[in-house]
Amino acid sequence: MIKPKKDDISEKLPKLTMKEPYTRAKFLSKRVRGIIDLLRPFTLLAPYIVSMAIMVASLFYRDEPIPSNWWAIIGQASLTIAIVNAASNALNQATDVKADKISKPYRPIPQGVIDAPTAQSIAYLLYLFALLRAVLINAWFGTFIFLIMVFTVTYSLPPRMKKYLFINQIWIAIPRGLFGILAAWSVFGNPFDVMPIVIGLIATTFLIGGMATKDIVDRIADLETGTRTLINTYGSKKTALICFPFMFFPFAFIPIFINLGILESYLWPLTLLVFLSCLIFYLMIRRSESKTLENAHAWAIMYVTYIFFALGFAVFTIFG
Repeated sequence: MIKPKKDDISEKLPKLTMKEPYTRAKFLSKRVRGIIDLLRPFTLLAPYIVSMAIMVASLFYRDEPIPSNWWAIIGQASLTIAIVNAASNALNQATDVKADKISKPYRPIPQGVIDAPTAQSIAYLLYLFALLRAVLINAWFGTFIFLIMVFTVTYSLPPRMKKYLFINQIWIAIPRGLFGILAAWSVFGNPFDVMPIVIGLIATTFLIGGMATKDIVDRIADLETGTRTLINTYGSKKTALICFPFMFFPFAFIPIFINLGILESYLWPLTLLVFLSCLIFYLMIRRSESKTLENAHAWAIMYVTYIFFALGFAVFTIFG
């Protein structure tokens, strides 16, 4: 019996990942599949899971009765944060066409499945929907969602903070870290409590270092299109050394924050995330790229670490 070749089997499967050809979009039209790729679903897992975990943690942290419809509120608020992230993904691709043609030609715009103006329109519609949904949840949640939108829009559009060395990492870390966590906490709790602010600052500091991982595969394209990043300025090894303290010390300092009374004692296991920070550092030096994910392995582990941080914080707060 002749066994079919692996290539023949893979060709019969539908398009599952971003890098696979659009000829395999079997159950969806190429345009619908292009819109899905435009939103980058994998990157939406982190904001959705992180925000959900922070909201659950805030429910148990406060000394008030839990609303009967808490699950519906969490679902809607988490989806709102994910939609903002999806909008920023679409806008980023609409404004990065030249760079994507060099480093990520498999994306829907370089492939001609969707044009840049359409992608930009989709981004604006998602932003509008997310903002309208956010203000209906509560005023503070709407305020933080608006601030996240300001940072993500100005990251891609003028003054286009993406092109400025090191500022680009800070500019993307603040909305995904501090503002994202404060937005999630504000759904049920006071966003100006010490706990969410410190957790948000830890996340932001980690992301300032970790977000350099997204530039590994774009190092040549960014250089040719006038965007300065740590990777294309200092190289992978020096960038890893620069970013490592930002990824390592936020978790390493958690016991100090506990001793100072800033954080609760039950959060000490979060310190163990320093080991994942070390793994990210190692993968950044190796500059290992994934065959299925559209970025480096270090980038994927960075996202996983952030998710573990939020889930761990929620679990320890619930049972603490």
